[in-house]
Amino acid sequence: MKVLGIIPARFQSSRFPGKPLAMIGSKAMIQRVYEQASKAFDDVAVATDDDRIFQKVISFNGKAVMTSESHQSGTDRTAEAALTYQLNTKKTFDVVVNIQGDEPFIRPQQLQQLAATFEDPSVQIATLVKKIETEEELFNENAVKVVKNAQNGALYFSRFPIPFMRGADKKDWVKKHTYFKHIGVYAYRYSVLQEITKLPQSSLELSEKLEQNRWLENGYKIKVSETDFQSLAVDTPEDLEKIIATMNPD
Repeated sequence: MKVLGIIPARFQSSRFPGKPLAMIGSKAMIQRVYEQASKAFDDVAVATDDDRIFQKVISFNGKAVMTSESHQSGTDRTAEAALTYQLNTKKTFDVVVNIQGDEPFIRPQQLQQLAATFEDPSVQIATLVKKIETEEELFNENAVKVVKNAQNGALYFSRFPIPFMRGADKKDWVKKHTYFKHIGVYAYRYSVLQEITKLPQSSLELSEKLEQNRWLENGYKIKVSETDFQSLAVDTPEDLEKIIATMNPD
């Protein structure tokens, strides 16, 4: 099974412009993500629409692909980059892993765990989840929850805590049921990735602002794999300061 890792990276960000180029110790964030991903897969490329990011990747001998500026999501950018990378390298890939460009300490083992789910030929899309341990996280709308079935297939993703625990005090919900938080890294069969980017936005997607609900609404299946570790994501300059203070990167 041949796996391609793609790291979508935009310069523009409402909360943190230029985030991929932010320095963490002696290295830019995008370099740290790239190096972690390269420990998991032989083929990794950054997908960007910005020449500054492209040149930074080339400067540390990484691989990068220029993509359109019009993409609405990282999935769309990943699909274009995967196609271009195949054409440029004359290689073909069975699975494409979409790696978040703002998680500089993502663990290679998690990426390999995700890719390994495709050893089952029925898997179309896969993602990671982690058990929710606190009431604060359960009711945080930025922490996306997922309900899964007995075969570890995702049923629905929501910003609201689901299922609703009828008759129970909200402070007790996390004790009475095992809730799962979505970890935002995806893997797709190459052919499925090209298909889902052609789907029109769906009502469930627009309601929750979660594109994975579009895939479910259109009949695609998402395999869920559980992890015990959640890497630190950088959404704001304040997040970066916290990481630098706690991780002491070189």
